Amino acid sequence: MTALSKSWERAVVPLFILAAWEAFSRSGFLPAALLPAPSVVLHTWGDWIFGFDETSQGNTGRWLADALSSATRVAAGYGIAVVSGVLLGIAIGWWRWVERTVEPTLQMLRPVPPVSWIPLAIIWFGIANKPAIFLVFLGAFFPILMNTIHGVKTADRNLIRAASMMGATEQQLLRHVVFPAALPSIFAGLRIGIGAAWMLTVTAEMVAVKSGLGYVLWDSYYFLRYDLVLAAMASIGLLGYATDALIKVLMSAALHWQHGSTLQSREG
Repeated sequence: MTALSKSWERAVVPLFILAAWEAFSRSGFLPAALLPAPSVVLHTWGDWIFGFDETSQGNTGRWLADALSSATRVAAGYGIAVVSGVLLGIAIGWWRWVERTVEPTLQMLRPVPPVSWIPLAIIWFGIANKPAIFLVFLGAFFPILMNTIHGVKTADRNLIRAASMMGATEQQLLRHVVFPAALPSIFAGLRIGIGAAWMLTVTAEMVAVKSGLGYVLWDSYYFLRYDLVLAAMASIGLLGYATDALIKVLMSAALHWQHGSTLQSREG
């Protein structure tokens, strides 16, 4: 299958949704102000990015700064979650005493919705980037942790025994056998975690900071600018898609030893 046909397949559903949305908005079934047509949203989005006619008023030409503010919070919170989630997940999966002492507490904290931490986050860190980064960390941490634990616990026992019989130390087992075996599960957690990170970034920016895509979304809602609200939603979706695609590229490079033996490799 050629690259052109693959691109066309990916574009079919979005184009169909946009065409149906445009037709419905222009049918007059709902007031245009409540459901702006995609063409109106694209015009507002363009002014938000390039600032050509101030359609987006105070936000004209500020998209890049808003996107960078949100991306910085995602990168900070997600980075902390990746390091802590992977290291703690390996420790819980490998050492029974760590599992017995640490996991019960984490399992009690895991069902608590990250948004319920907002009041405490604001009290602890104030109104700035820190509470937003803390909420992003909470959203991404548990998916990464749970998938890492699963990956370590399901590592092939025969490989571990074989490496032990050849004289591998515990450190060498973790580095050369257990960690590579757990990588597919770890990457699954990383992909779930990046989606949660973007969702929590928007939530945090609605209440804890005065910049970013989430802040623009919430501020536009107060002024009934639903075209800008939809442009902010589309921006978040595209950035989330781009970061997930980046993780998939890293996953493909790290799991090259799986090429040719999985369904993913067959799909190309």
